[in-house]
Amino acid sequence: MKKALVSLIVVGSFALPAIGKPASYKVASPSGDLELNVNVGDGIDYSVSRKGKSVIDKAVVGIDFDKKKNSIKVRSARKGTHKGKIEPVVPMKFSSIDDDYNSLTLNLTGNYAIEFRVMDEGVAHRFVASLPDSINVIDETFELNVPKNAMMHLQQARGFKTSYEESYSHKPVLEWTEEEKMSTLPVLMESDGNVALICETNLRDYPAFFLKGDGDGRFHAVFPKVPLKFGPDGDRSLKILEEAPYIARTAGKRDFPWRYIVVGDPQDILTNTMSARLADQPAGDFSWVEPGQASWEWWNGATPYGEDVNFEAGCNLDTYKYFIDFASKYGIKYIIMDEGWAKSTLDPFTPNPNVDLHELIRYGNEKGVGIILWLTWLAVENNFDVFKTVSDWGIKGLKIDFMDRSDQWMVNYYERVAKEAARHGLLVDMHGSFKPAGLEVTYPNLINYEGVRGMEQMGGCRPENSIYIPFIRNAVGPQDYTPGAMISMQPNCYRADRPNSASIGTRAYQMALFTVFEGGLQMLADNPTLYYRNNDCTEFITSVPTTWDETVPLVAEIGKTVAVAKRKGDTWYIGAITGSNEKWNEYTFDLDFLGDGTYSMTAFSDGINAPTQAMDYRKTDSKVTKKDKIDVKLARNGGWTAVVKPSK
Repeated sequence: MKKALVSLIVVGSFALPAIGKPASYKVASPSGDLELNVNVGDGIDYSVSRKGKSVIDKAVVGIDFDKKKNSIKVRSARKGTHKGKIEPVVPMKFSSIDDDYNSLTLNLTGNYAIEFRVMDEGVAHRFVASLPDSINVIDETFELNVPKNAMMHLQQARGFKTSYEESYSHKPVLEWTEEEKMSTLPVLMESDGNVALICETNLRDYPAFFLKGDGDGRFHAVFPKVPLKFGPDGDRSLKILEEAPYIARTAGKRDFPWRYIVVGDPQDILTNTMSARLADQPAGDFSWVEPGQASWEWWNGATPYGEDVNFEAGCNLDTYKYFIDFASKYGIKYIIMDEGWAKSTLDPFTPNPNVDLHELIRYGNEKGVGIILWLTWLAVENNFDVFKTVSDWGIKGLKIDFMDRSDQWMVNYYERVAKEAARHGLLVDMHGSFKPAGLEVTYPNLINYEGVRGMEQMGGCRPENSIYIPFIRNAVGPQDYTPGAMISMQPNCYRADRPNSASIGTRAYQMALFTVFEGGLQMLADNPTLYYRNNDCTEFITSVPTTWDETVPLVAEIGKTVAVAKRKGDTWYIGAITGSNEKWNEYTFDLDFLGDGTYSMTAFSDGINAPTQAMDYRKTDSKVTKKDKIDVKLARNGGWTAVVKPSK
């Protein structure tokens, strides 16, 4: 992969008069559709409107340093215009991103500033400090007042310790009260025909924030405190025993994380790139990073079977060689060896003797398949030289699990891991993790985060919840959802668990997830035996790229249906999924995104009996051009997917 390219062109930057009394400032997006109004008086607040309609009535922002004076005065103000282009190392939506925005920087008394950026996609702000030595950040204010008719889509956690895998809840903003649970990020809001996605990026040496409602159309940020003392909490984690009275202790001279709000229509959420645009770009060469698919044994219980399986399946050498053979046959780049490959979860240096890891590494190299190993975060923290060791063995990456926190200490752990892994040429897949927040841009070897209610939840993973993922969790960065089930069921008859793992939703739905969902390391969660028996589906799934040059939304109905077309080179993939319980959902897709000439289209659709028998699907081949429109029918909890290639 090429490394990120950032070209910066400051077209205009001019100073505004220094102001020591209340003042207001206006900044519009390059297109003029979004307008930011900033007011400075006793505090700082702003409002956001889109095409004349209010999206954020009032956002109150501030930061409380232990060395900052309480009064807020503007020493100087500067507006600027920026045009640029970014080429991500691991492109999720676009291989080339236009980075155009207008900005406002207010330098404040007390040696700090606030910077605003207004893009066509949304608005963002961050604080910048120029204070000596280290400082304590007592708290940060981010309070949003929104239209009273706003509908909120939330992932509500019981507390700051969470695996970020809760189902989404949906409630009017006036019903999100102080008594209700807080929400992780991102948070999605709908009001008056506008959609807003609230999140953060460039999160470094600072805690992640959560949002909490007050029942009156307002919600505000809350932060975990700095942990000072830990105690044992099993062999996979630590318990926080003591906290500081502040949320961060950090350098006095630094940029703080960006708080951003994507604003637009639902389809704009699907194509937004704000997190990537605001994050620190890679400083080094990450051309060695290789995204790709991975075969994974945990979901299916490592139990291949059939005439070609003449060994006892399980966590052993023969089984993993079988997985490597499967990956090699279909061009899958990696296999993941989950819990059980090591003799103990506490010891990352001693493989399970039944596995013979070093023979598997040799065999994988012979077959062109890399190995990624699962570890708990605590095992990594207690053995930080594991990165060098496994790299010397020939391992390609680590899947690190059970962090379940996002205080400053844990946020710094993510960066220490990403940096050390990069030093040794290793990929990292974070599980039990918070959402992507820019570090995956700065360290592109941080290839995936979980932080989603994915298929490992078995019967707890339903299309009625997953249909929101493209608009919320996956809208801000890569995710590890682990799709690819070959046993499909409708929810009324779901009864399966490992080793015969099944998913809720149709076969075509499962296949479409590989195009609709984004992840630099995309799992094939099911049993190789079932993939062999469904060769037409497997050949299609394993042809789907994990990075993209272009994304075009086709349908964006929040809570019902998502359809996107994505291009890699001159080939297009189309994926559509629905969480609707209507027996059939009908759509017409315009193919005007195609280039000139005739294309060959291979499509997989829900079969006539899919509303009842979710395994039913149809494969069809046809010729299409950019002048064509195609009619698509999705069964309840169904899908449709296709590959469209130029005809030879």
